[in-house]
Amino acid sequence: MHSAFTPSSATAIPVTFATKSTWDAVSATLPDSARQFAKANAFTAKPGQYLTLPAADGSLGHVLFGLEADAGAYHDRFRPGQLPNLLPPGTYRFANAPHDTPLAALAFALGSYRFDRYRKNDKPEARLAAPDGVDIDDISRMAEAAALARDLINTPSNDMGPDELAQAAQNLAARFGASYRCIVGDDLVRENFPLIHAVGMASTRAPRLIDFTWGDTSHPKITLVGKGVCFDTGGLDLKPSSGMLIMKKDMGGAANVLALAQMIMDAKLKVRLRVLIPAMENAVAGNAFRPLDIFKSRKGITVEIGNTDAEGRLVLADALTLADEDKPDLLIDLGTLTGAARVALGPDLPPFYTRDDTLAADVARHAQAQNDPLWRLPLWAPYDTWLDSKVATINNAPSGGFAGSITCALFLQRFVEPTTNWLHVDIYGWTPSAKPARPEGGECQAARAIYKLLSERYG
Repeated sequence: MHSAFTPSSATAIPVTFATKSTWDAVSATLPDSARQFAKANAFTAKPGQYLTLPAADGSLGHVLFGLEADAGAYHDRFRPGQLPNLLPPGTYRFANAPHDTPLAALAFALGSYRFDRYRKNDKPEARLAAPDGVDIDDISRMAEAAALARDLINTPSNDMGPDELAQAAQNLAARFGASYRCIVGDDLVRENFPLIHAVGMASTRAPRLIDFTWGDTSHPKITLVGKGVCFDTGGLDLKPSSGMLIMKKDMGGAANVLALAQMIMDAKLKVRLRVLIPAMENAVAGNAFRPLDIFKSRKGITVEIGNTDAEGRLVLADALTLADEDKPDLLIDLGTLTGAARVALGPDLPPFYTRDDTLAADVARHAQAQNDPLWRLPLWAPYDTWLDSKVATINNAPSGGFAGSITCALFLQRFVEPTTNWLHVDIYGWTPSAKPARPEGGECQAARAIYKLLSERYG
C-alpha cells in the first residue's frame, strides 16, 4: 500500500466534497454550528476551496473541499490532489463521493509526491483511509510507478547519465526476476546498432542499449521501447540555452517505460515483456556526428542527418528494428521527441500514433478513464515523401517546420514492419507549472493509460 494510504479507520476525519450547485444541499446535512462556521468563513465550494471545521472540543472535526461542477464546463478530476498539501497531519476519509472516487484516491497519492534527493523536503503527513470499493493495491501500484518516473526525470544529468539509467533498469529487472543485458560503447557497432552509437559517441559516458525480459515465454509478447537521451545539447546543431534548460528530461520516454514495466510486472500480467532502452547523451565534441553525415541503420536503411537535434528518432529506429525482429504481439514506444507536439497540443496532451483503429480506440478510452490524456494524430501518408533524401534512403529531419510530430512518427514507421501492431507516443514528460496532483517537474505520461489497456487485455 502506498504511504499516502492507511487501512480504513473509524477515527478518520471526514472530508466532504461539494460543488457550488450542491453546496446548499451538503450544508443542510451539517450541524448548525458547522453550517454557521462555514457561512462566517465565506465557504461557497469554489473549486479548490478548503475549510476545516472544529469539533465540539476544539479539535479538527471535519473538512470541506470544493470541486468543479460535474457537468458542462471542464472539471479537473485530480482536484483532490491538492488535499495532501492543505491538510494538517492526521488520517482522513472521504465522507461522500467526489466525481470519481478511484481517481480522487490516486490524485491524493500523486499529490503527496516530493522530490527530496538533494534538499530536505518534508512529505505531507496527511493520510487517506482507503475508500470502500476501491482497488487500493492497483491505485498504489500506479502511484508508485509515477513516483519512479518522476524521480528518474527530476534527477539531474550529472547523477542520471547512461550508466545510472542502466542501473535503475537493472535494479527494476532484479526486483522482479527479469533477465537483464546491456550492450555498451563500441559493442553497439559490433552488434549492429550504428545509429545508437552515432548519437552517443561524442560523450565521455558511453552509449548503451538496455534490454530486459520478464514473464512466461508462452504468453503474448509485449515490447516497450523508451528513448533514454540523458541530456540533449542538440549536438552540433546546438540548442540555445533556453532550449537546453530542462533537457535532463529527455530520457522521459525511458523513465515512463520503466514505470509501465514496473506496473506490468507488479500486477503479474500474463505477458512476455521485453524492455529496450537506448541510453546516451547527445553531446558536442570533435567526434560528434555531423549534419549531412550518412549512417546505415540496423534495418539497412541509410539515414542522412538533416539535423543532429533530431536524435531521438535515430536511437529509437535501431531499437524498434531489434524489437520488430522478435515479432511482438504489441510494440509500444515512448519518447520526448518533438517540440512540434507541444506546439500542437501543449504539455499536457501527448499525441499518439497507430495503424490499428481498434488499438487507437482502446488507448483513447483508457486515457479518458484514467485522466492520463492522449490524443490520436494521423500517420499521414502524403507527408512521407518529405523524408526523402537525394543521397540516402531517408533524411531524419525534413526541411521546413510543418507537421514535425507526424513526420517523426512517419520516420519511425519505416523501421517497423507493416504487419506489426505498433503504438508510438510523443510525450513531454514534464509539468511546467504545478496543478492538482501534478507538481512542477518530471511527469508520468501515457504509462497509466497503457497499463490499464494491457490489464484489460492480459490481466
